[in-house]
Amino acid sequence: MTTKPHPSLNRRALLGGLATAPLWPLGSRPAGAARTRPNVLFVSIDDLNDWTGVLGGHPQASTPHIDALAARGRSFRQAHCNAPICNPSRTSVLTGVAPHVSGVYTNQAAWWTGTRGAPTLPALAKQAGYRTLGAGKVFHFGDRAPWDEYLGDACVKVKAKDGVQPGKGERQSVGDLTWGPSRSDRKGIHPDQQVADWVATKLRTRHDRPFFLACGFYKPHLAWFTPPRFYDERVLADTILPDVPADELDDIPPIGRRLAHIEAHRKVVRKDAWKAAVRGYLAAVSFADAQLGRVMAAFDASDRARDTVVVLWSDHGWSLGEKFHWKKHALWEECTRVPLVVAGPDIEPGPCDRVVSLNNIYPTLARIMGAELHDRVAGHDLGPLLQHPSMRWDHPCITSQGPGNHALRTDRWRYIRYEDGTEELYDHDVDPGEHVNLAGTSEAADVLEGLRVRLPKQGATPVGETTDKCKPAPS
Repeated sequence: MTTKPHPSLNRRALLGGLATAPLWPLGSRPAGAARTRPNVLFVSIDDLNDWTGVLGGHPQASTPHIDALAARGRSFRQAHCNAPICNPSRTSVLTGVAPHVSGVYTNQAAWWTGTRGAPTLPALAKQAGYRTLGAGKVFHFGDRAPWDEYLGDACVKVKAKDGVQPGKGERQSVGDLTWGPSRSDRKGIHPDQQVADWVATKLRTRHDRPFFLACGFYKPHLAWFTPPRFYDERVLADTILPDVPADELDDIPPIGRRLAHIEAHRKVVRKDAWKAAVRGYLAAVSFADAQLGRVMAAFDASDRARDTVVVLWSDHGWSLGEKFHWKKHALWEECTRVPLVVAGPDIEPGPCDRVVSLNNIYPTLARIMGAELHDRVAGHDLGPLLQHPSMRWDHPCITSQGPGNHALRTDRWRYIRYEDGTEELYDHDVDPGEHVNLAGTSEAADVLEGLRVRLPKQGATPVGETTDKCKPAPS
């Protein structure tokens, strides 16, 4: 099953060629463009799964601005996270070090302990001569990366003002799932709206050197409180639920069933709240999309499209009842598949259906910015796929949930191995919903043998140091 890697992905060649690497993403510049490295607009959206128009994860998802950005660049329709939880995933993206190497598996782990010697993306940009600016949730917490300007602190949730929280009787909750339309008065402004305003201002500002501008949106992270119009666009009774067979967990190993936390699903069903919760998530997705639309409107008005690479990504997926699971923290498709778009000068628009992982972002941007890579980078430069989206690509995504639980996603297969040695295997050619676990069948023996050797032999020891969410990283 292993194929020879594309020659342009050779690590030694990449490291040795950075000093003379082309400054534009694919090696040529638009006519009349200045001889300078492109700006980078780096947009993250928290907890956004594949419920977007371009990915088709839910038929009622309304994301016109994400879809428009995907249409103007390369949309990776099979992008997957390296950890189904915020801090480990963002650590992997922002340092290039995979969770099974860093040992950063939890939201409480002090990520800088497991990634020493690996500059973060904004640090890398600064080393390459970029002006670094950021707003909103970029790191999960504790960010003292070398920002020239930074709005707020990613570890501190802005205190809700009047108008942001739902009015009396409008708030709904089941356990820690909470949603509802915020008050219709205009006394308050959501933190994501503040982020969009600040980023739009920076896009309209003239800069004396290339910029790395990070824009982190918090929604659709819980709680799903949004302005009323995002709820009013959806009729509760017409909300479409995920298709979940009654025997969905019958062929799942016990450790997998524990990850599903089926009791949370039973509470949702008992309260007849499944449709309401799905509606709430869809509303929060549309709200985040609207903030992206405001940023992109400023982007286009500023004439930045000719000299800026835009990268849009989400840190992990989210389950809303699939496999009777809610939230993240699991190794199935709903928790790992995310939007990933790269758009900019010389990038031909169109989709790519090769499986890629989020830790490919780091080496891709390093090459674009002309920066050097450290020796623990796990990912591979996406440049070849930006040019040739249908080329052979033998770099499956490894997703880790703790040191002994890993998933391997290839173009066809999802293979999961848990710490107790039990397994799951799904054939996406015939079972995109991952309803039939083939592990243990005689027909799958050869496939399993080929996939087992591609997982980490042993995950890194979890980072022992934990921290309060607001403790800063050492500078």
